[in-house]
Amino acid sequence: MSQYAAVMLLAGVGIPILAALNAALGRIIGSPTVAGAVLFLVAFAASALVMVLFSGTAALAKLSAAPKHLFLAGVLIAFYVLTITHIAPHFGVGNAVFFVLLGQLISAAAIDHFGLFGAQVSPLSLVRAAGISVMALGVWITQLA
Repeated sequence: MSQYAAVMLLAGVGIPILAALNAALGRIIGSPTVAGAVLFLVAFAASALVMVLFSGTAALAKLSAAPKHLFLAGVLIAFYVLTITHIAPHFGVGNAVFFVLLGQLISAAAIDHFGLFGAQVSPLSLVRAAGISVMALGVWITQLA
């Protein structure tokens, strides 16, 4: 397994943990929205520390030249965190993450197929579509019990 795959596997492990932790925080304090905001404050502090330690701040000067639509990623992560924090306690972490994974499979296939946002083009062949379908079926089967 490549280093990239190992790191992404760890990131994937973290997603349901993030959902469960933030949902519990939202329940305890009585506000999924505040829990989401706290998560972003902690994430901002951690990201800023990593930026200062490993990247410096030179890239910040280039932000004004970046296409503005690229900043929608922040809106998408806010949507994810706020919705999973609110929905997981009512729907279950497993069910919530199942639908997140299904959405990821669909959007990743489209992004790769069309090379959207500068991604490397990887056409959606019949074999690849079958593989994605098997993955989706496997995730769905885990939710049957």
